[in-house]
Amino acid sequence: MKRILIAGLVGGVIVFGWGVVSHMVLPLGKTGLRSLPSEGPVLSALAGSVPEAGLYFFPGFDMEATQTPEQEAAWMERYRSGPAGLLVYRPRGGEPFTLSMLLVELVSNLLAAWVAAFIVSFIGGPYGRRVVVIVLMGLFAWMSLSISYWNWYGFPGDFIVAEGIDQVVGWLLGGLGIALLVPAAGR
Repeated sequence: MKRILIAGLVGGVIVFGWGVVSHMVLPLGKTGLRSLPSEGPVLSALAGSVPEAGLYFFPGFDMEATQTPEQEAAWMERYRSGPAGLLVYRPRGGEPFTLSMLLVELVSNLLAAWVAAFIVSFIGGPYGRRVVVIVLMGLFAWMSLSISYWNWYGFPGDFIVAEGIDQVVGWLLGGLGIALLVPAAGR
């Protein structure tokens, strides 16, 4: 168990370090993101009409109420004719990069790496096989979440591809450390 905890710590730090490089040095962290053109009027409209932080979709409808077929048809037409989208919104802004955000990221990387180390502790076979299993976990997570975001919510394709590269490379690097420290099952 001690080796699993150490491997998770090492793997989590490696994945976190890769995230720093991929987002601060390489263009992966910026891929698919754009600034709103002429954002002033849009921001003014949002500030005047959206008081609460949240995840908003538009065109919207009341998800708590049962929609009549006519209401559903009207919403579908508004959606088809556009604009349509998803908005993560904070009305009061805040600091873009804080120590607490970095700590949450580090803790999530550590927890994920401990899960990977625990899973790989059940796997026999050579080092390379255990590394591949961890890479496949990163690929699984990306396919399970990010592709759904592209499919259902219209996240840009280049953003999704960059996320895939980020996850696969990060878990390849983390997996190299984890598989080195966690012995194969049966040893």
